[in-house]
Amino acid sequence: MDKKIIVAGIGPGAEKYITPAALEKIRSAKFLVGGRRALETFATSAQVTCPVTKDIDAALNFIREKISIGQVVVMVSGDPGYYSMLDVLRKNFDAALIEVIPSISSIQLAFAKVAMSWYDATLLSFHGRRPTDDKLKFEPNKVLGLLTDAEFNSATISKILINLGWAGSSRLIICARLSYADEKIISTTLADAVNAEPVKHCVLIVTENTSH
Repeated sequence: MDKKIIVAGIGPGAEKYITPAALEKIRSAKFLVGGRRALETFATSAQVTCPVTKDIDAALNFIREKISIGQVVVMVSGDPGYYSMLDVLRKNFDAALIEVIPSISSIQLAFAKVAMSWYDATLLSFHGRRPTDDKLKFEPNKVLGLLTDAEFNSATISKILINLGWAGSSRLIICARLSYADEKIISTTLADAVNAEPVKHCVLIVTENTSH
């Protein structure tokens, strides 16, 4: 077996959004790495697993040890090429060792849910980081697609955008729990979202006006 690190995107959450290619690699893996929820969903008792936690070094050491034996499959949420563990792996392993299986990101699914194209949108992440003001500031016809976390949520981000020139009447679409049975798509405005109950760990789409 090739000594490869297979980075398999597992999509936005529900298994039906995982590509057959990724699922095949996950199911046939001897060594499987991923978040605890992903391991609970996909791992079997026959596989040797390692959870990805805040202690990233532990997962990297597991991969270093097992890659000397054979193939290691690393599950990442969404698409590996969009804010995932892929960047960390490329910094720690030779790119020739890495094979990536792309998947559907939550950003893609969010835009699809509201029948909007995203090729000219500004796609940014607030997940564990804060984009610079120049990327977030208002510009005519600008569309934002944003990943969020607990701190930077629908309320705090809306306030930031208003302070950067976006009108309070700008349309905000909150996409939460995408692909799951309790999925929610909420259409509101930045001004209303500032004072509403914050929605965390979601995707936000922001447009200039409510008719976009």
